[in-house]
Amino acid sequence: MTESPGLATPDIDAAVPYDARVGSHLAIYTGSFDPITLGHLDVLARTRKLFDEVILAIGRNPNKEALFTFDERLSLARQLVADMTAAEPRGARIRVEHYTGLTVDYARSVGACAIVRGIRNITDLAGECQLAITNRQVAGIETVFIVTGENFAYTSSSLIKQIAALGGSIDSLSTLVPPLVIDALRRKRGDRSNPLGRLAVDGLVE
Repeated sequence: MTESPGLATPDIDAAVPYDARVGSHLAIYTGSFDPITLGHLDVLARTRKLFDEVILAIGRNPNKEALFTFDERLSLARQLVADMTAAEPRGARIRVEHYTGLTVDYARSVGACAIVRGIRNITDLAGECQLAITNRQVAGIETVFIVTGENFAYTSSSLIKQIAALGGSIDSLSTLVPPLVIDALRRKRGDRSNPLGRLAVDGLVE
């Protein structure tokens, strides 16, 4: 292709220090998934159509006290992923893992070509754009934004925990989380050693 006069061609390779040279396109979909929601699963299902393999990577948010342990989140996610792939075998392979430390370091370690982030609304986009640019500048890895279905535009794990903690009906969350998670939330609310159980007793939210 002939270069247009007066237009400089950017040296992309020089600007990108990290290159995931893999035989297939592997993406990581990251988050704390505490708990995993129908919105998360919607993004995951959409991501399966774009890549050869997807890792649902469960990380730690240092700014929040975890409701579910790593093992519990892994178990919930793996059961829900198994249900998803059984219902729809077509699409990317999915595996569920957890990690600690920086997301970009984990992406390098597994050879990911992209980080997937779910976008619910314009508020999400503003914060995620800044993080995506930083990850590209620091680690040379791209971020792919997946816009969730409109039914989940305001679904958040924090909102779900607040509703459960303040005495709202757990069953009323059925439009936000799968039945498996509803059962797990019900058990947590009865456990006073858990953050959700303590909030339910104190009537407070973070």
